[in-house]
Amino acid sequence: MVQRADINSVLADIRSLRSQMMQNQRVEQENAIRGGVDNPARVQKTREPATFTDMLSKAVGSVNELQQNSNELRTAYDMGDPSVDITRVMIASQKATVSFEALTQVRNRVVKAYEDIMNMPM
Repeated sequence: MVQRADINSVLADIRSLRSQMMQNQRVEQENAIRGGVDNPARVQKTREPATFTDMLSKAVGSVNELQQNSNELRTAYDMGDPSVDITRVMIASQKATVSFEALTQVRNRVVKAYEDIMNMPM
């Protein structure tokens, strides 16, 4: 019988804690709803679109990082660093080459567009 009383008191404590948790959750939800109505969210400033200059400088910086990484890996491989294998060196080298060629093509098209605009009759 003594064990039964202990179990019943434990169950009563659990039920009490559960009802308190449910009440706390309800209060938090009401406060969240009330806060959303009373204090509407501020309108965030829209970001200005990136300018062509910013985009081009980021692209050049990215290509530069890839080339520096490739050079560092190649140097480490040449020095005999055991943590650098030839596949990583070749992949980094190809990434740097492809990105540089893509940047060169973009530059060529920008120059061509500029020349076309400058050659337009006024």
